[in-house]
Amino acid sequence: MQSPEQSLPGRSTPEVSGRRTRYAAYSLLIVLSAGMISGRILAVTAVDVASIEKMRLRSSVDRQRQQLAAQGLRGEALEDELADFRIKKAKQLRLSRPFLSANDRSRWCTIRALVDDGTYAIDQIVTDPAEYPRWQTIDQIKHAQTGEPHLYSSKPTLLPTLLAAEYFVIQKLTGWTLADQPFEVVRAMLLVTNVPAVILILWVIVQLVERLGSTDWGRIAVVGTAAGGTFLTTFAVVLNNHLIAATCTSIAFFAVVKIWIDGSREKRWVMLAAFFASLAMAIELPAGLLLAVLGIGCLWFVPRNTLLYGLPVALAVLALAVSTNVLAHRTVLPPYAFRAEGEDWQSGNWYVYDYRVGQRVISSYWKTDADSMQARSKIDRGEPSQQEYIVQSLIGHHGIFSLTPIWILSVAGVMSMLVRRVTPSLRSLGFAIATVSIGCLAFYFSLGEESRNYGGMTSGPRWFFWMIPLWLVALIPAVDWSSVNWRRRLLTGCLLFFSVLSANYPTWNPWVQPWIYDAMVHFSR
Repeated sequence: MQSPEQSLPGRSTPEVSGRRTRYAAYSLLIVLSAGMISGRILAVTAVDVASIEKMRLRSSVDRQRQQLAAQGLRGEALEDELADFRIKKAKQLRLSRPFLSANDRSRWCTIRALVDDGTYAIDQIVTDPAEYPRWQTIDQIKHAQTGEPHLYSSKPTLLPTLLAAEYFVIQKLTGWTLADQPFEVVRAMLLVTNVPAVILILWVIVQLVERLGSTDWGRIAVVGTAAGGTFLTTFAVVLNNHLIAATCTSIAFFAVVKIWIDGSREKRWVMLAAFFASLAMAIELPAGLLLAVLGIGCLWFVPRNTLLYGLPVALAVLALAVSTNVLAHRTVLPPYAFRAEGEDWQSGNWYVYDYRVGQRVISSYWKTDADSMQARSKIDRGEPSQQEYIVQSLIGHHGIFSLTPIWILSVAGVMSMLVRRVTPSLRSLGFAIATVSIGCLAFYFSLGEESRNYGGMTSGPRWFFWMIPLWLVALIPAVDWSSVNWRRRLLTGCLLFFSVLSANYPTWNPWVQPWIYDAMVHFSR
């Protein structure tokens, strides 16, 4: 069989090159599509909450009809009673909700409380018996910093505060509220927030591969990976801080490429890097390492602009984050700082408490007594062995490299950046990516047993998602290397296939276990 070049004698070299480029793009898109389909097929199951709601309501109405008929009701009077009963019961039996986990419900509670009630406290939502089935969350705390004891979200306050402004605008324009039209509001906000975030990441990656890449195959492969081979797209259907932090990371890194690689001395790039690196930290606290590394690098390349323009911008963003925390909790420390000491919320441990929902007394999910620990899901009890935790987080059931094996090439890419002599030198970028990645890994691997929980019920190692734009940049030289022959391209395609499969295994909810974890459980029975 002839190659495209052999079948086109007399054609110009640019035309042959263009054909090869198109075939490269076609093959990568085929891999992306096959991986997406495979991931969804592996997770196929019948999940139809709406049908379950209808069945439960129909059964309840039938039982009520029998009881009313036994009491002597007939005709129009019976139907009127049943109509009222159906409306009331439908609310009680409602299972469908646009909030996919306790994690995102915690943030939605804050957003709703801020706009509808003018407070960070969420008691009025989660202790209401009518609201509890839809709005309950385990990611909450209790304290009396503001006077009377109240329940609050345990999540950092800046992101939900910013999104509350978005909800406020939607409410004023449409009249929708999270209480009465949760599906409309949530879907509108996710479309306005998450879709542009993904598009912005992809646009930045396109600019970076055009600047740093050297082959058509490599550029297309990196953009293809960004478009469908990472967990950022998986989590785009739910409110979370990881996607927004990754967007901030990508923009900050793009700005430092302009400074470190292109040699730009314009103050706007320093201000852009400072703003988005500090915003990433405010949204995802370990991203403080990114802020430190990029800040030191900018001090080296452009010390004057960094001190005069970058530093004030970073301080302003961090001051805003701290101020929202003070407004909510009357302290500069985040809620996570009030978890280790004290027997309960009254003695300093905000995560240990009880609260009432109607006549029920509900205890905090995060209590650490023997009975409470046994009641937790297995993964939330923590991994006893630190060595086991490291192995499983790297190459195991929640592994960075086992679930998204394309990152193996990113490791090779970082090494290439550090040792290859090219003009301009990419060593500064490689050093930044390596330092931030290793530092973040070391931080999470050093945590105590209770915190060694792989991010809880999640389809991937979500603690590290905010670094995905950095790893995509590191991928560039490695995938350029793979363009040399078909064997290397095949290897890249195989790694990308399984990365796409992992990202698409959660067909409708990213808050599920990874496919490797499910497979291990299945075959151990």
